[in-house]
Amino acid sequence: MEVVMTGDTIFTIDIEKVLRDKAGEKARHIPRFVVSWLKRIVHEKEVNGFLESSAHLSGVEWLEACVDYLDMRLVIEGTENLPSSDDGKLYTFVSNHPLGGIDGVALGAILGRHYDGRIKYLVNDLLMNLRGLAPLCVPINKTGSQGRDFPAMVEACFHSPNQVIMFPAGICSRKINGIVCDLPWRKTFITKSVETHRDVVPIHFGGHNSRFFYNLANVSKRLGIKFNVAMLFLVDEMYKNRHKTFTVSIGKPIPWQTFDSSRTPSEWAGWVKKSVYDLCVS
Repeated sequence: MEVVMTGDTIFTIDIEKVLRDKAGEKARHIPRFVVSWLKRIVHEKEVNGFLESSAHLSGVEWLEACVDYLDMRLVIEGTENLPSSDDGKLYTFVSNHPLGGIDGVALGAILGRHYDGRIKYLVNDLLMNLRGLAPLCVPINKTGSQGRDFPAMVEACFHSPNQVIMFPAGICSRKINGIVCDLPWRKTFITKSVETHRDVVPIHFGGHNSRFFYNLANVSKRLGIKFNVAMLFLVDEMYKNRHKTFTVSIGKPIPWQTFDSSRTPSEWAGWVKKSVYDLCVS
């Protein structure tokens, strides 16, 4: 999926342009039913309608408009664990990533409102094309020239006066041995939280994608397909999750001093991940 600008102000999805850009002259040989199928899978018409209607919004207001559009009902547990916006401290909020998109939108709306918009995501740079989301994002692209800037970008994010939201797995959850869970969490949030003296707030987001999505991801892995095929269906999964209720469980902040030399940063990341999943059974 690619987001492109049409006119002077509104970003829209244009599957036919993507195909022309990627396939060149060969694009005209792609059967129309394939083009129509791609448009349907990424919900081109519906998404563009929302992007146009929300073009005047940005930041937390845009996130809240997304929540309203998707008709998400958010049940928040552990609100007493959410640090005050007036305590003068900065935190790293880490969560599992079951849905691959709308969970991030929902958490941003919740935390963004609580902290008066002083939040930042570390996200794939593709999402920077979404003008409403861009002010809240530090883009990550580990390939090409931006890949060389990745450490500096992370450094800038953690040293900023903003609360940081991260999904340490990097990609959305997979079904492993019949259980929907994240892949191993990366250690960056541990090392940078210690470096910048940020306590870590664990959050569990309840929800899951369709059986089809997980089966596709697992089959692709078994076949050794390097391209993340399942990612093509994330927008479709988003629409399947409309009008649903999701439980967001907030755990007690973990002092940054906890992450000492008794374990490696990777081991601490795994420990925090377990703490997150323990929230949904406590």
